[in-house]
Amino acid sequence: MSNVVMFISYKLAKGASTSDFLLALEKVQSEFISKQKGYISWKVLRDGDTWADLLTWESMGDAQNAMAAGETDTANHAFFAFLDQESVKIQMFAVEKSF
Repeated sequence: MSNVVMFISYKLAKGASTSDFLLALEKVQSEFISKQKGYISWKVLRDGDTWADLLTWESMGDAQNAMAAGETDTANHAFFAFLDQESVKIQMFAVEKSF
């Protein structure tokens, strides 16, 4: 079974503070993401006003379970409030080969 990379791109909501957003990221990481079964890593990327998250999971089931659990988690809700919801795009990729 191969690992899964969840690729999420988005923009911040109008008026959102980058420093407050980064604090929300740290909170959701420590209180939710890092405690999910199968979690391996999370990289947060930025190019101008476009952000992207690369989350690596042990399996597709782990990634899907974390997404479902995140819908009711309060730390996630604070994180989601910083996002322009219309800009959010989520893709999941099976890792075919790593170098």
